[in-house]
Amino acid sequence: MTSGILTTGNLVLRIPPASPAAAAAYFGASLAFHADVSDVAAALEAGGDPGFVVLDSRSTASWDQGHIPGAVHLPTALVAEQAAGLLDPAVPVVTYCWGPGCNGATRAALGLAELGYQVKEMLGGFEYWVREGFAFETWEGPERRTADPLTAPAGADDCGC
Repeated sequence: MTSGILTTGNLVLRIPPASPAAAAAYFGASLAFHADVSDVAAALEAGGDPGFVVLDSRSTASWDQGHIPGAVHLPTALVAEQAAGLLDPAVPVVTYCWGPGCNGATRAALGLAELGYQVKEMLGGFEYWVREGFAFETWEGPERRTADPLTAPAGADDCGC
């Protein structure tokens, strides 16, 4: 780069990719911290104990507007004072908030980790839960919308990833 002008034509490879070992460590760590909406839904729909609890970290008004069936409601601001009364420290927790533009689930996950809980954040949050066509509950009862074909494959059970 000279005077703010790139000297290479390829912005993707201007900074070379990480080594395979560094990439494996990074992506492996990412999977230890994150869960996919469709994977969470599949585990919950399989029946029986999924081995984790889902935690909605949004406000009561947001919870009433819609939430994942069976989720525990614990707003992020109340994690420190109420987690012990709502969650078993031996059971991993998967947090979610509104969607990719909200970091409430990340802050809730941090608070839970600081209290000694094993925790993952559900990528996409409630927005992608609904957009992928999974059932949810509102203050009026159960609801389900058609999957958005930009977020879930039309006519298929899974995306194949």
